[in-house]
Amino acid sequence: MAKLKRNGYKLNYVDYGNKNGQAVILIHGWPLSLQSWEYQIPKIVEAGFRCIAYDRKGFGKSCATWDNYDYDDLAEDLAALITELELKNVVLVGFSMGGGEVIRYISNYGNDNVAKIALISSIIPLVKQHDDNKDGVPQKNLDQILDQLQNNRLDFLQTFHKGFYNYSLLHKSVNQAQLDFDFSVASSASPNATIKAALAWMDTDFREECKNIDVPTLIIHGKADQTVPISTAGNQAAELIKNNIYIVYDDAPHGLNITHKDQLNKDLVEFLLSI
Repeated sequence: MAKLKRNGYKLNYVDYGNKNGQAVILIHGWPLSLQSWEYQIPKIVEAGFRCIAYDRKGFGKSCATWDNYDYDDLAEDLAALITELELKNVVLVGFSMGGGEVIRYISNYGNDNVAKIALISSIIPLVKQHDDNKDGVPQKNLDQILDQLQNNRLDFLQTFHKGFYNYSLLHKSVNQAQLDFDFSVASSASPNATIKAALAWMDTDFREECKNIDVPTLIIHGKADQTVPISTAGNQAAELIKNNIYIVYDDAPHGLNITHKDQLNKDLVEFLLSI
């Protein structure tokens, strides 16, 4: 693991594979860390790519700041990593909240240095319910999440990760060890960063930005996603973004990088290898 020095804090990242190969940058979801890509990193490296993953500030082994968790600041961290490693022609892969960094990076820094992007279970284009987004998550539900994060964070996180996988006593979609691992990662994140990063994915509307994306894009979303409903995310992203490949996993929950890892790995590597 390595550290990228920023203004008063450091970002933790890993850099594996062929250093002369095309770089694939993996951006994790909320409230986890780069460890959530455990099953994707080996397959990307084995396919001949340089695979880089980093912990968003305040999460994993990256330092936490008190402020600056909006998508402009988060995209700036991504840009700094690309500059530091002198990367060209990169592929950006964002899971859930990480899709926001992908879109905002292109909005703020252009696509000259971006070959392709992939949005996996992404929050793109928006989460919140609006008059023109009836299928979004109601404000009262988001307020409940914030209240629990502020007053009962650990209990919320345990319940949240069950919903992440559509886990129940009758449908044990992952084993208890996976739930325990996710809880250990999420509970170790900065409480302040957890709340402020949540505000970023709750409140940001990327619909206009999506219209300007013109690099090849892979969109993968689970039809059974109860965390980021496909109607407000994947379906709309596929309508707004030009030149996309849209793949729907009929029975997949939000955490399909775990529950459907073999299918995801196959689809993602095929996209990476495509011209």
